[in-house]
Amino acid sequence: MPNKNNNVLYRDLRFEGAVDQETRTVPISFSSETAVRRFNWAREEYYNEILGHEDGNVDLSRLQDMGVCLFNHDRDKVIGAIIEPVLDTAERKCKAKIRFDSDDFAERIYQKVLSGTLKGISVGYGVSLFEDVRPGAKSTCGRFTGPCKIARSWMPYEVSVVSIPADAAVGVGRSLVDDTELAEFRAYKEAQKQQAEQKRAAEAARMANLKRELDIMEMEGV
Repeated sequence: MPNKNNNVLYRDLRFEGAVDQETRTVPISFSSETAVRRFNWAREEYYNEILGHEDGNVDLSRLQDMGVCLFNHDRDKVIGAIIEPVLDTAERKCKAKIRFDSDDFAERIYQKVLSGTLKGISVGYGVSLFEDVRPGAKSTCGRFTGPCKIARSWMPYEVSVVSIPADAAVGVGRSLVDDTELAEFRAYKEAQKQQAEQKRAAEAARMANLKRELDIMEMEGV
């Protein structure tokens, strides 16, 4: 059953290719189908979150129309452009190039990337539709086994050069800022609170009814 979620998420990885100094560009792959292990608080079970990379799964229009490269996800620190974003269905990856600007701040970041001081990049994206695969079941494409959630409609928003990536694994290593997991945990705790309140109210009503019955019995001399 599809689940919808509009939270902004982030995936961290590293530069994969060498910098082309003539064009001031560097190739990246900013997503793959590598699974991220997460916890479903409502079901109290672990599952794998997977970004789908089949035709129709990824909407690259935002990067194609206005793709920017930021520093540490700061929208006031634009250091370049994201160019040539594509979905590689054969490799199950999204790829692009970062083209660095030449203003003073962008030049400082570019030189740090060129020297190897800065190696991390992070991609901000949103998921509008998940395919929810229950434990032991197969996904609709037949390639994944549950429990897992597969992003079947998602959009990358921006790419950042980051000073301290959360996951320093080479290439397609990813980590997730837990906006979604935190929201799920809060919803789970709120549901638990409501269930506890309903249980207390039901118990209070039961005790009140019992007291009334005892009062009636006492008045009738039973």
